[in-house]
Amino acid sequence: MTPAPTSPSGSAEPALTTGPTPGLSSQVLGEQRPWLVRLLVAAAATSAVWYFGWLLVPGRVGNPWLYGLLLVAEVFNLVQAVGFWWTLLHDRKVRPGAPIAHYMTVDVLVPRYNEPVSVVEPVLVAAKRLRGADVTVHLLDDGDDPEMEALAARVGARYVTREVHSGAKAGNINHALGLVDGEAVLVLDCDHVPHPEMLRRTLGHLADERIAFVQTPQYYANADRNPVAAAAWAQQALFFGCIARGKDDMGAMFCCGTNVVFRRAALDDVGGFPQHSVTEDFELSLMLTQRGWRTAYVPEVLVQGLGPDDMASYVGQQLRWARGCLSALGRALVSRVPLRVKAQYALSSMYFLSGWTVLIYLSLPIIRILTGEQAVAAATADSFLLHFAPYFLLALSLVAVGGGGSYTFQAFALAAASSWIHVAATLQVILRKGGRFVVTPKEGGGMWQPLAVWPGLLLCTALTATGVYGLATDRSAGMLNNVAFCLLHLVVIGTGISWALRPKRLERAALAGLPVGEARWGTPDGLPPEEDVLVGLGATR
Repeated sequence: MTPAPTSPSGSAEPALTTGPTPGLSSQVLGEQRPWLVRLLVAAAATSAVWYFGWLLVPGRVGNPWLYGLLLVAEVFNLVQAVGFWWTLLHDRKVRPGAPIAHYMTVDVLVPRYNEPVSVVEPVLVAAKRLRGADVTVHLLDDGDDPEMEALAARVGARYVTREVHSGAKAGNINHALGLVDGEAVLVLDCDHVPHPEMLRRTLGHLADERIAFVQTPQYYANADRNPVAAAAWAQQALFFGCIARGKDDMGAMFCCGTNVVFRRAALDDVGGFPQHSVTEDFELSLMLTQRGWRTAYVPEVLVQGLGPDDMASYVGQQLRWARGCLSALGRALVSRVPLRVKAQYALSSMYFLSGWTVLIYLSLPIIRILTGEQAVAAATADSFLLHFAPYFLLALSLVAVGGGGSYTFQAFALAAASSWIHVAATLQVILRKGGRFVVTPKEGGGMWQPLAVWPGLLLCTALTATGVYGLATDRSAGMLNNVAFCLLHLVVIGTGISWALRPKRLERAALAGLPVGEARWGTPDGLPPEEDVLVGLGATR
């Protein structure tokens, strides 16, 4: 039996008998239903064969160019769907790490740029309370703010600045790595507050000398008090639930930039964080995997942070992620890693091309109404729906079941309305237009931000005008079918951009009755309770 680790003073660390957040983790990451997933995957695969068997009949070709575009979009989404189903079939319960063999030294790095004291202070205070290791907390202030220096002194954290502010967040962390020497490094974004038990739930995985890092979920605690954050979290929950668990089972989980514990030796092995990318975490994971390191994932909500709470913040975040992941796609495809790992990295990068398919789907009914040209010929609306609807509905059902009900219509609408971000990111990567790392604001600017969604507004205008024109010129079954598709797209895109089009009066109405104040851990000061378990979130002592 492995003895319990002891602190430098020789006292034994108290044993952890229950996880700190089982109720919350189950609630927000979704329950696993393996038998239902396997059944739905089999049905979805059958429906895909049924639909594509119908679509690929030579007589279905209408306008060759439009048919080609439709086929490209459908094949791309089929690849993404099959990749998702494959990942779902690997969704396993994650095995707990081994007991911590010894009392490790851990450096907690909290990079900060322009966030206020109210956001940063709970993070530093909570980091000082972390149990299970000899912890030193470092505030890495790239804003050179005297208030931050005073805050660090007040809570007992080390204040770190640098003369040359290069490399954004990655450069900030690399500079700090030259000043610390702990056996492990915990990276926390400066709005992400850890539970005291976080290290004791993660460090045990480092008993395997091949593990480079242990990732935990990013949970947006303000999802219950802001509609943009709620939709953004629903997207995140799908990833950090079934997708991340499936990737972990295949050894393909990548670092997500925060709430992650690194083995210091692994970081040294690859020279620290890459500074050439705006998604340095994704690139770092690829580098580590190529060097033979393995990764681990703990699907428990051990840290609570703040998500984007307005559309401008969300757009900035998504554009950075899309540009960074697309720029890494080529390196992922040529990397020397196991084929399943390469495929998983490629699938994650290629997701940010899906906006092009949304643009194609939106364009087809508009082109049909305005010009009479259509992609598919020799097909009635009934025939199309008979073959397409089962495939589409089963694919959506797998998202719903795999995500444990966490993925909402609002999340789907927000993703569709933001599809233009993928187009913009693709063009920036192709044209080698440099981007810069932009911190996601933690305090939003409100719900009246039409400039943040102007592409969506343009799409809604085009869909509305085309639909009205179609109804005014022709009432045939074919025309009504395409007008209906315009209306469907309008509802989805309109829902996704609506949170940026609410003046103060509507904003107050939308937020009426929602909680206010500090969101993290549901406490007035944003700090988790001192106890090992959180009774209010479903755990028991």
